Amino acid sequence: MKKFVVTLAFAMLAAGAAQAADLGGKLLKVGSDTTSPPMESIDPASGQIVGFDLDVVNAICTKIHCQAEFVTTGWDGIFAALDQGNFDLVASGVSITDERKKAMDFSDPCIVNSQVILTRAEDQGMTLEQFKAQGRKLSAQANTTDAQVAEGLVGKENVGAYDTFSAAIIALKNKDVDGVVINGANAAAYEREFAGQLVAAIKGLQSDPIGLVFRKGDANAAAFNEGLQEIKKDGTLDKLIAKYWGLK
Repeated sequence: MKKFVVTLAFAMLAAGAAQAADLGGKLLKVGSDTTSPPMESIDPASGQIVGFDLDVVNAICTKIHCQAEFVTTGWDGIFAALDQGNFDLVASGVSITDERKKAMDFSDPCIVNSQVILTRAEDQGMTLEQFKAQGRKLSAQANTTDAQVAEGLVGKENVGAYDTFSAAIIALKNKDVDGVVINGANAAAYEREFAGQLVAAIKGLQSDPIGLVFRKGDANAAAFNEGLQEIKKDGTLDKLIAKYWGLK
């Protein structure tokens, strides 16, 4: 069985904690760059947004009495759109970093996952040390922690940063680059999509907690944290992780 580094970030409720908040059925718009299965993507059969983040948000909304409407938004402008009030939160596989926390608020982590390098199948046995020593080039989606990790590994001059993740994948397939830095949570979906062509060859890079994003000072962050604790406590989050990654 293939193994990915996707682990549950446990945060237990304190004894006697209050019941989850109640948002009174409020409709919340959720920004998401729906191009990263299984976190979020467009189902080609139905045209609907599907994925782990959508299921987590909906499960939380069940606990705190709200409704979620997902809005497809390009990654490059997603945080600016949140600040401008185009939606109420972002659920898009966002890594929680100290730099981002200066400008926005996060929920507690939903999962913690480790980045990997996706390569062409012929490079499956390559180590990170060999990759660096041979002067290989990486690609990643621009303005992401993936791009930061790539630059740290091979230097900015050896990284192609693309507006979309699909463009980074195309660069790999066209041999413009030799690897794509990607969240481990997404890697298996691309291995399935490009079976026999692309593999997650180098694993266990930087690990990031993944959370939901809110405007600075938004009280909804606290409400969603209460709902998140509820779905951790009752096993719902474990079931969603098992649904998408086959973990117990």
